[in-house]
Amino acid sequence: MKSNFTAGGEKMKIEEYTLCYRHRKGTSDIAIVFLHGYPTSSLDYKYIWDLIPQKYTLVAHDHLGFGKSDKPVVYDYSLIDQAQYALQLYKKIGIDKVHIVAHDYGTSVATEIVARNNESLLDIDIQSVTLCNGSMLIDMAKLRPIQRLLKSKITGSIIARLSSRKVFHRNMRNIWYDKFLYKESEMDLHWNLLIDNNGRSVLPKITRYIDQRYKHYDRWIGGLNKTESPVHILWAANDPIAVVAMADKLEPMIANSYKTIIDNCGHYPMIEQPKKWTKHLLAYISRMV
Repeated sequence: MKSNFTAGGEKMKIEEYTLCYRHRKGTSDIAIVFLHGYPTSSLDYKYIWDLIPQKYTLVAHDHLGFGKSDKPVVYDYSLIDQAQYALQLYKKIGIDKVHIVAHDYGTSVATEIVARNNESLLDIDIQSVTLCNGSMLIDMAKLRPIQRLLKSKITGSIIARLSSRKVFHRNMRNIWYDKFLYKESEMDLHWNLLIDNNGRSVLPKITRYIDQRYKHYDRWIGGLNKTESPVHILWAANDPIAVVAMADKLEPMIANSYKTIIDNCGHYPMIEQPKKWTKHLLAYISRMV
């Protein structure tokens, strides 16, 4: 069966906003939900969608402010809100137990969900959590200069207005391990989604998620310390931003953790090495079933 990624996704109203999402109904009750990274969208998972057997139900949505979801200009883009919207989406779709897979920005959405689960605030069963190349240990992150400029209240709006396709490709190519695997024509799809519908206007506010990682560090990293859920640390070894030392530090911090390292791979392993990434993801999830 062909992935519905080519169809542009579905839309659902969550509170006052509309989210774009992809939903593939599986033949079993095993659901995998995907939380994408910054500054892209759920399109990140296009490359692995059809590699996952049909028995799995799959859901991937664009966070508010990303992709084809609403991009309100007057809004602070709280990661805590992003977790709430994701949970409401899953409930409306009818999913009651999930394997969460999170990359980059999405890992902080996932850790907020973990923190709520620790507090018995969820009406959904977390089967496992896979964390992939996210700078949750923010003090260890090797932030790009453009991220620092975009999140600044002084320079953010100026840098966003000056953002161009050329700059986007330069920055994205720099976080690939194998530059020959970077397909500019394919990544144009990501650029077009980034700038669609107020994309440049909201980018500075979205980029301040970095500051939220400092503010909520104790809640989110503390939540990983306390969780009883199985956690898979699935990390690309050659990420210049979320460096592999983060994975090494996370592993002993999380009681029920398992670490997988993908060698010769950069920040977006689900795009750069989709087959290898999916193989490791499914090997872990199959152990939980």
